[in-house]
Amino acid sequence: MNTSKPIHRAPRAALAVLGAHRARRRLTRTEVIARQLDAIAPGTVHVRTVPVRTDRDGEQRVATWVVLDDVLGLPVKADRAAHLAARGLLTRMFPGADWSRALAYDARTGDLRLDEPAAPAALGLDSAPESRR
Repeated sequence: MNTSKPIHRAPRAALAVLGAHRARRRLTRTEVIARQLDAIAPGTVHVRTVPVRTDRDGEQRVATWVVLDDVLGLPVKADRAAHLAARGLLTRMFPGADWSRALAYDARTGDLRLDEPAAPAALGLDSAPESRR
């Protein structure tokens, strides 16, 4: 005999309200970061961070290279303090990100993504070395 068990699901309307609330918070956060980046270095739209390992006097050190670009991808004129402030802002806003890897932030979309170089698809190169033979 088929007996149905009650399933406790949130109504669609409640899920829609929750989704709208999350989207509003994300949009607000994106706008706040964009305003703060513009206050740090006017015109900044893209921030790229790349960890760099150096050997100074036989001691290994890790530094972070920060690039600030405008909407056209051209470098924004900013001093060292502005670069440090931009990186500090992003590390505070994205504490769960893996800052030991190259990352790129787009202030228009609010996306923080992995920024590793890749071969253009037109070259037909795979990432596996065995396929290049």
